[in-house]
Formats: sequence, C-alpha cells, structure tokens
Amino acid sequence: MTYLPNRLATEHSPYLLQHKDNPVDWYPWGEEAFARARQEGKPIFLSIGYSTCHWCHVMEHESFEDAAIAEVLNREFVAIKVDREERPDVDRVYMTFVQATTGSGGWPMSVWLTPTLAPFYGGTYYPPTSRWGRPGFIEVLREIARAWREENEKVLQSSAAILGRLRSFGAPEGRAEIPGTGILETAVDEFAAAFDRKRGGFGSQPKFPRPSELLFLLREHARRQRLGEDGYTEACDMVLATLRAMALGGMRDHLGGGFHRYSVDGDWRVPHFEKMLYDQAQLVLAFVEAAQVSGDDYYAGIAADTLAYVARDLTDPGGAFYSAEDADSVPPEEAGAAHPRKLEGAFYIWRAGEIREVLGEDAELFSLRYGVLPDGNAPEDPHGEFTHKNLLYTARSLDQLAADAGRTVGDVEAVLARARQRLFARREERPRPHLDDKVLTAWNGLMIAAFARAGRVLGSIGAHDGSQYIDAARRAASFIHTTLWDARSATLLRRYRQGNAAVEGYAEDYAYLVFGLLELFQADGDPAWLAWAQALQRRQDALFWDGTNGGWFSTTGRDTSVLLRLKEDYDGAEPSASSVSVLNLMTLAHLTADADAHLTAGEDMAAKIDLTLRMFAGRASQAGRTVPMALAALSTYHAGMPQIVLAGESDHDLAPLAAIVSRRYLPTAVTVRVTDARRAELSRILPWIATMTPRDGKATAYVCRNFSCLEPVTSPEALEKQLGKTS
Repeated sequence: MTYLPNRLATEHSPYLLQHKDNPVDWYPWGEEAFARARQEGKPIFLSIGYSTCHWCHVMEHESFEDAAIAEVLNREFVAIKVDREERPDVDRVYMTFVQATTGSGGWPMSVWLTPTLAPFYGGTYYPPTSRWGRPGFIEVLREIARAWREENEKVLQSSAAILGRLRSFGAPEGRAEIPGTGILETAVDEFAAAFDRKRGGFGSQPKFPRPSELLFLLREHARRQRLGEDGYTEACDMVLATLRAMALGGMRDHLGGGFHRYSVDGDWRVPHFEKMLYDQAQLVLAFVEAAQVSGDDYYAGIAADTLAYVARDLTDPGGAFYSAEDADSVPPEEAGAAHPRKLEGAFYIWRAGEIREVLGEDAELFSLRYGVLPDGNAPEDPHGEFTHKNLLYTARSLDQLAADAGRTVGDVEAVLARARQRLFARREERPRPHLDDKVLTAWNGLMIAAFARAGRVLGSIGAHDGSQYIDAARRAASFIHTTLWDARSATLLRRYRQGNAAVEGYAEDYAYLVFGLLELFQADGDPAWLAWAQALQRRQDALFWDGTNGGWFSTTGRDTSVLLRLKEDYDGAEPSASSVSVLNLMTLAHLTADADAHLTAGEDMAAKIDLTLRMFAGRASQAGRTVPMALAALSTYHAGMPQIVLAGESDHDLAPLAAIVSRRYLPTAVTVRVTDARRAELSRILPWIATMTPRDGKATAYVCRNFSCLEPVTSPEALEKQLGKTS
C-alpha cells in the first residue's frame, strides 16, 4: 500500500526523509508536535536514529511501515522523529535517560515522553512482536497507552523523579588540583590489562575503533621517552599492533579504502559495514602518528588509502565532506528487481565464482591473499545474507605468497594491485549503499585536521604527495567559512545539505573546527586560519564555557525544549568537546600567549585549561579508559609544548627543514611557518615571531619552549640534533 508523504517530506535531514512515506503521522522535533501533545493530553513517542543506521532501517521496515502498528501509534501517541546527527542535544538528553534506566543504549532509540517532554519509558530497537527475549513493539505501545490512561498520576510522578535524578548528572566531583602523571601511568596499565595481545585492540568482542585511545597511548610513549625511559615501549606497541590488525582485517575496505564502523568479532574479520566520516578522520590521524613514531611507511600507506576513499566518495563538489555511507544495499543479483531487498554488506561481499570471472588467472593469488574460499568464508547468519560469500581480509602475508608462488614480492604486489583495480571497477557497477550527503561542521573539522596533518607529514614519509591533502583541507575549510559561518553575528551553523544551512552549532562543532583550523594553520602557515580559530574559540567560550566547574557545556541552554544542559565527559566514538577544546587552548596559548602583548589572553586560557583538567580529574582517576582524549590533553600538559618556527623566503625554501620536523614524532609541538609573504600578518597576530628571520639568506629554524629559543639553525642536520634534545 502506498501512503501520502507525512510532515517529514519537507525536512532536509536524510534520516527524516527516509521516513516521509511511513503511515506513521510523524512530526519533526518542534513546537507543533509539543502543542498537539499538550492539547490532546497524549504522551509522545520519540524515535531517534540516523540515516546509515542498520537497525533503524530494520525497525522502520518491521514497524513504522506496518499499517496496524502505525494505527496504534497515531491513535495513542504524538510521534516525533529526530536525526541524532543534526540534533545531538536532544539525543544526549534521552540517551542519558535510556542508559540510566536500562543500563545500555544505542540506535534506534525509542523513548516515551510526557507532553512536557519528560521521559518515563525507553529502550532501543524493538521487534514488531515479542522475540529473542525482547518485548514486541506493538505490545509495548499498547501497555504504555494503557498505563497512561489508567495510571497517569503514577507515570507522571515517576517521570518527575527520573528527571530530577538526571538533573544531578554531571555534578562536579570537586578536585582541588590538576592530576599528576601517576594517573597517566595508571591509565596505560589499565589499557595494557585490557589489551588483546593475540589479536590487537582492547577487550574481546565486538571491537570498536576508538582512535583517541591510541592517540593517548602514543603521547604517553613520547612523554616517557623524553624523560629518558627508553624501554617504555608497551604503549606504542599496543597502538601499532592494533592499527595493523585493523588494517589487515575485514573492517577495512581492501578495494575502495576506508574503514567500516566496527568489528562484530574479536578478530577484526566481520565488520558492521557502515562507513562514518568521523572514523575515517580519526583513524587517519592515528595512522599518520603511527607512521611517524615507527618510521614504517605501511601506516602512511593506510592513511593515504583512507584519504583517497574520502576524497573520492565522501567529498562534496564544493570541497566539504559528507557524513556517511550505509551498511545496507541491494545485492547485485537483485538489481533491477521490482521489490529488491537491502542487505547489510551486500556491496562489499563476493562469491568466489565472480572473483574468478573478473580476475581470471590472477584469482588464485588474490584469493590466497584475501582469504577467499570456494564456498565462502563469511560466518553463518540467521538471515542468510552472507551464505556462500566472502568477506575480504588479509589471510596471508606478501612474503608467504611470494615464497609459495616462487615469485618476487614485487611481482605479487603488481598482481594484487591489478586485481584490486578490476574488482573495484566491477563493484562500482553494483547498487551503491545510501550516501548521507549532509555536511556536519564538527565532522568536517575532524576531517580537515586529518587532511592537514597528512599533508604536513606524509610528504616526508614515503612517496606521498602532501600538497593534495592540504589543498583538500583548504577547500573544506573555505566551504565551511562561506556556507556555515556568519562573521558579523559570530554564528556557526552545524548542518548544510543541498543549499540549506541550518541548526546553530554545538560546542563540538566549534571545538572540532578549531582543531581542524589549527592543524591547517600549521600545515600551510596561512594566518587567516589562525585568526578564524581564535574567533571561533572566543565564541565557543562565550556560548558554552562553564566558569564554575570547568569544561564546555554541549548546548547554550537557550532551547527550552532541551530539558538538560549537559556536559559530555566521555570520549567515545567521537571525543568530547571539552577534551578537544582543552588541547586547542594549549595550542593557542603556545601560539599567542607571550609575556607581552597577550598576557591577559594567556592568563585566561591558562585558567580555562587548569579548571578543565581539574574537572576531568575524578573520572580520569576512577575510569581513565573512558576519557582517553582528556588523558591525551593531560599528557600534553605535563610534557610541555615546544614551539618550532620555520622562517624563509618561501614555502619551497622551508621544505627541507619542514621535512625534518614532519618525520619526527613530536605530538605536542606547535609549528609556525613564516615566509616573506606571510610575515607581516603573522607578526601582527603572533608578535613573538617578528624577529625570527632567515639567517644568512637561508631558511632558518627556531626551536623554543615557553617562548625561549635555542640557537637558530639553518641546516637539516643541525635541526635534527636540536629536535632530538627537545622531543
């Protein structure tokens, strides 16, 4: 049966538009829905998800497309649909409730609210009828409707009590001092205890990429090495093993590049197939740092491969980055069918016969390399989606293949490269997964940082063209500046899609974008990026800073429909705004807070850094693994931040010295590139670099700590020696 489009048809969110043809009488989040609930005295059913969420698709097909279920929903409730990626503020409030009352959370999230928006019952995915030990959605709807009618006072009292408890969440734990380095060492030990020494990663299964864990461990490795603890390699070893396992396993797309969301098993073999922009960005940063710390071009190659995927498949014509690709798609054998199914992973898995058809004599080597079996290597699943099919993963090393085939490693690599290109071309003929083409400021900030850092580093490691990455970062930053930033009102918007920019930015939008701009400034030296970062930081502080307890609230508190003004203190798939912001402030302080012109600003930044690190102290000491990015900030605080100024006539002149800086792992260093064309503007923003000029007509490096510098040097060898003493 075909239904007329509902109210979601006029929305811009890809997720909401996916539900526009449901028989459910959906409302977007807003006063129209709230007013109806109040007027009719009905509870609200709130459904929160995102467009590339597999189980959101399942629940839509099973329940929201079902006429009988829709009839109950429409009669008994006011139904509201929210895109969590557009409205993380709404999502965070009700996810806090669901986690507090059920012990877990996830998407789709299903929450029932009073007409005043107070939650009283919630969960995640519900099957249409009872199964797998889960209550059926239709039964839940009927029981909640009954309780609302017959036990209304009891429901309202329970809701008020729950909301009262939620308001106490995030209360300060009262730490009088910034934690010492002992907390950092304890946290490393906690990671070591959870480390899977056989398979990489932490814990058993499922395994999620959480790059902030890896960035923290690498910073601790560097900090401890600088203290002379040369034997302290465990933190680094855990990172390198984890990244290698991820890159070799099925969680990586071996044909098209990029990483899937997570691995459902402990061997990194079987992925959940959606691809998120924030994962690509953070993993690129981790692989780039791994390349620096190890000197191994393998990690640089994985970073480059991931960036190539983002540039090809997740980049808007204007230069910004799209949000995600779905896990589900139509199987190639059903393309063109009247009613094709959408199955998870259909775009990525292969029958052995198709591989033989495409590759011919190259199929044998490819199959050995990527674990392809005649009857499939994928695990059995209840829906039969993977039966007799193959998930690509690295089953044998190049050395093994070469030895077994009696060929050189170079010959084997050439065969595999040719095979991947052919299979990639065949795969491009398949129905593609849904692309979530909205541009989110926060996630673009992370991706700008990744492209900028890669541009700065990868050009000095192996045969990588760093300039193309910096160009990509510039284009994205320019897009955000043009379409999502209003300099006159100092307003940053969160979302852009198909000509429509909307939703005022949250703390994470400011924080991640500042991070990206600071990385871009260090990559290309353009003072405009630094000036914009400063303006964004000032605005973020004005809107979100908690001057009493430290850190930055997620929201401004102006939207009264968002019942709680929360402050994220957990570094999950995305790091918290406060963790990123304290690192941003450290960078800004070491750029702009010299003892003369910027004393007041420096003191203000120092106070915010101090108070925020104290805010994290309780959680860092009790559950350090939950705040790895905050721990990375604390490690940076204790390690100190060297300042490296490269001064020359042009960027070409700076290249030999910049290459020395880029190859060395200096995770806390701040780099300024001063050329003749940029000197005047940079000196205005950073007065302390005004006297740092080329010596004897040669590009010159100044290595400093706390604005006190070593003797200027002009040769790469001399700079290498100075950095060895500083890092």
